Amino acid sequence: MKPMRYKGYPARIEYSDEDGCFVGRVAGIRDIITFHGNNVGEVRNAFEEAVEFYLDSCDERGEAPNKPYSGKLLLRIDPEVHAAVAEAAGIKGVSINQWAKEKLSEAAGR
Repeated sequence: MKPMRYKGYPARIEYSDEDGCFVGRVAGIRDIITFHGNNVGEVRNAFEEAVEFYLDSCDERGEAPNKPYSGKLLLRIDPEVHAAVAEAAGIKGVSINQWAKEKLSEAAGR
């Protein structure tokens, strides 16, 4: 299942039994942007409005908005793990980057 997206920003949406509605948050950025709605149409509309408000607010303040993650990931791991990863990638005939991408995608359920 792919997340709802708008202008490159993904949304994380959950149902709140306490509030009796769907509550969402823009994912993948440091700033906190939330929204809610009673059905998919309302949630999508509220999500898009929240992103637009966020972008406009950043522009008015002269601040750069947080952007969703770039896809670049720097990891610090033990040298022994690094060697094991390099060996596993080599056995599979792929780069360490491709091997890690596949393993991380599997772990993330993608």
